[in-house]
Amino acid sequence: MQHEKHQFILKISCPATSGIVAAVTSYLAGNACYIGEMAQFDDELSGRFFMRAVFRFNDGHAGDIAQLKAGFVDVAGKFDMDWELHDNSQPMRVLLMVSKFDHCLTDLLYRYHKGEMDMTITAIVSNHLELRPMAEREGIRFIYLPVTKDTKAQQEAELMKVVDDTRTDLVVLARYMQILSDDLCRQLSGRAINIHHSFLPGFKGAKPYHQAYQRGVKLIGATAHYVTSDLDEGPIIEQEVQRVDHAYLPDDLVAIGRDTETVALSKAVKYHLQHRVFLNQDRTVIFR
Repeated sequence: MQHEKHQFILKISCPATSGIVAAVTSYLAGNACYIGEMAQFDDELSGRFFMRAVFRFNDGHAGDIAQLKAGFVDVAGKFDMDWELHDNSQPMRVLLMVSKFDHCLTDLLYRYHKGEMDMTITAIVSNHLELRPMAEREGIRFIYLPVTKDTKAQQEAELMKVVDDTRTDLVVLARYMQILSDDLCRQLSGRAINIHHSFLPGFKGAKPYHQAYQRGVKLIGATAHYVTSDLDEGPIIEQEVQRVDHAYLPDDLVAIGRDTETVALSKAVKYHLQHRVFLNQDRTVIFR
């Protein structure tokens, strides 16, 4: 994805108090920066303040991002900020994980080729071989890590080795049908997104759409969330829903479910790639 201007993204969260916006904008302006986009949110319940600013150096000014970051340390210290500064010209490195279902992988690859997903795909990892031909057609490295009860710890260690060796920033579970261990969830905290085939909280276990059919649901959906050790209870990034009625059979619900899953997951991944998501305890703040 090409950017018209070399832009940077500043993400900030800190205790809510007066003077934060003035301090940040004054610092950027004083260092020859132009702010093209800014969003902020004050969470009264948690007492936290969140801000995302997109900026660039003024025309004719070379700019020194390392010097800018070094100088911002003093500003951040005054407000006890947690902050990140990202170079928008550097695509995030993403590892995709799949099992046998291909719809989420297909959708992500399509959007990637269309320029909607500004990322570098480091590899496709799977515990099955069904989707290997798809990876090979795309020229993407395919890594087969079959998981059994006896090999789970070993394969998860191998997965983390792949993540580290490829300098992966984000892991996307694109219908990877394997529960991650608590230890792996901790290692990937805040940088692993899962798509759940239900509008959480919802029907757990096998055949969720058949359970929904038996209960006569009128609304089904999908939930994209960060992976945590609490199964399917991680901070929610995006949800999609579809209305249904008594005429929908289980196979109809499965088909609709595929659509909601692809949309919810693609939006969640895109928000993360664009540094729009902030963790706020067990919730998220997202500047769309």
